[in-house]
Amino acid sequence: DGAFARHGPGPRAMRWHEKDVILASADQVAIDAISAHLQGFDPLSIPFIRIAHEMGLGVGDPRQIEIVGEDPEWVLSQNWGFVQEDTFASRGQKLIYHGPLKPFENLLLRTPLVPWSYIASRFYHDVYWYPFVGRKRVEAALQTKWGKLFAEYGSEAGYGGVVMPGMDPKTVTTVAAGLALLTAGIGALIWWLGRKRE
Repeated sequence: DGAFARHGPGPRAMRWHEKDVILASADQVAIDAISAHLQGFDPLSIPFIRIAHEMGLGVGDPRQIEIVGEDPEWVLSQNWGFVQEDTFASRGQKLIYHGPLKPFENLLLRTPLVPWSYIASRFYHDVYWYPFVGRKRVEAALQTKWGKLFAEYGSEAGYGGVVMPGMDPKTVTTVAAGLALLTAGIGALIWWLGRKRE
């Protein structure tokens, strides 16, 4: 579905653009290749598309894909200039998986400390990003023809309307409790070290 096409730091913090394109295919490699091409990426430079193409799981070269329902020349001439970006949260994740924090990956992501990463992501997206950045993007998107159609979904069943992003009270409470526990733990450690010196 490219009625709205999105680019930037995904999947939650992307920028939306009306492109009025809907893709369908029985070949999942081909549909990903055409989608990547439209967005401005070379499909065969994307490892999972290239590998699937080389293994014969589907067609990853847009020039070899049969395009129907739209002028193939138009499709192949498209380059929306989209870029891949990171959010603050995804940059942190990459530091753990591929950067200087790699030695701490097991400690941070495979021990009882694991919930911190989930809470940090929820805090970033639900307490900061959605209320202060995402809300404006959602409001703008809802003013488009596709946004207006989306807002009507479920209206026959009494579920009309869109829930706008805002601060999630559960996340705020969880983070506040976590910070209180951390502060108490640090305080207890300082007290204990002080008593030990006496």
